[in-house]
Amino acid sequence: MKKSKVGVYTAVVTLALALGACSSTESDTDKSDSGEIAFWDPYPQYEDGSDWDDHVKACAPDGKDIVRSSAPQTDLFNQLTTGVKEGTAPDVALLDNPMMPEAAEAGLLTDLDEVGLSAEGIDENLLGPGIVDGKTYGVPVGSNALALFYNKEILDDAGVDPEQISDWASLNSALEQVSDGGDTAITFAGVAGEEGVFQFLPWFWGSGADLSAPGSEGAVEAAQMLSDWIANGWAPKSATTDNQSNAWDLFLTGEVGFVENGSWFAADAEGAPFEVGVLPIPAKDDAVAPVPTGGEFFIVPPQESEDYSGAKEVIECLIHGDAALTTSETLGYLSAVQGVRDEQVAENELWEPWVGSVEGARGRTTDLGADYVNTSGDVSSALQTALNANGDEAAVREAFESME
Repeated sequence: MKKSKVGVYTAVVTLALALGACSSTESDTDKSDSGEIAFWDPYPQYEDGSDWDDHVKACAPDGKDIVRSSAPQTDLFNQLTTGVKEGTAPDVALLDNPMMPEAAEAGLLTDLDEVGLSAEGIDENLLGPGIVDGKTYGVPVGSNALALFYNKEILDDAGVDPEQISDWASLNSALEQVSDGGDTAITFAGVAGEEGVFQFLPWFWGSGADLSAPGSEGAVEAAQMLSDWIANGWAPKSATTDNQSNAWDLFLTGEVGFVENGSWFAADAEGAPFEVGVLPIPAKDDAVAPVPTGGEFFIVPPQESEDYSGAKEVIECLIHGDAALTTSETLGYLSAVQGVRDEQVAENELWEPWVGSVEGARGRTTDLGADYVNTSGDVSSALQTALNANGDEAAVREAFESME
């Protein structure tokens, strides 16, 4: 999940919504006749002529041109719904992975068998959100991941060895040492909505909790720990409303020991005015916590013509072969294809600390499918109560157990 692509995916689809940023798309017949392939993505920050725009358009099949349009994720989902209904859907689109089950159930996606695409070579854990009722409806671009960045100077001054942090107890001991040294120990993004849930899930899963029982004892323990961080002054009160960009900016002040954040900040960390290290998020008991998969899926909406050859060629170009490395590097993802991922790490050592987290990541919707949307909303509400409870155990417990 990148800082620019998060939101709560409980949107009520508005069928009358204008196509907005994607208004340049045409009907299936017109697209075929004009030799155009419509490509929608959720990256409005990448304008015409950007590296991403040029890369996508370079994957156009012979004799065709790619017409790319962009809109924020939730808008794109609504526009896609309208497009499928009215016969103006794009040939290829990119959807954030938690949207996949909802989109499949709404009939917005064509399964890979019908498209003629293969998911062979794609990591199973990253592919999970795209599998609905036994059918595979898309292929992941790749994934980003969450970890703990740390300020080495602060940890050295506090006498903390990050290599000794392997569970919650050792992490909390380190946070206390950093706080006693006069610095803010840790910060994170606890903002309401999917972004806050995304950041909470490593602690939730690391406790042994499961999304099928979001009010379990493990979930209460995880929420209590984060609430205690705020109550103890180890984490700032702003963490209850900060998004991932806000949390990163606070870390860059040089006054925070740890920040939970994503691999999309790895390159930025290299330019920080202090030495930055990366530590996997620990589970409760001497293990690495699973982190949620971040990133989008290439999907193919249904077309009246049932001709998916152009879409297939574009997607294959972007995720395999010579273009695949550029796709991942341009978007800041580790590839979902092992061979490409190995090549990334060999060429750019900043990826090395993130490989284990991506390969052990868990899809948010893999277990619950489209039901994840409602569960995420419930967890978000409970988490907000817990973070604002300032360590009150009764309030934290009631917030989570009320979901059972």
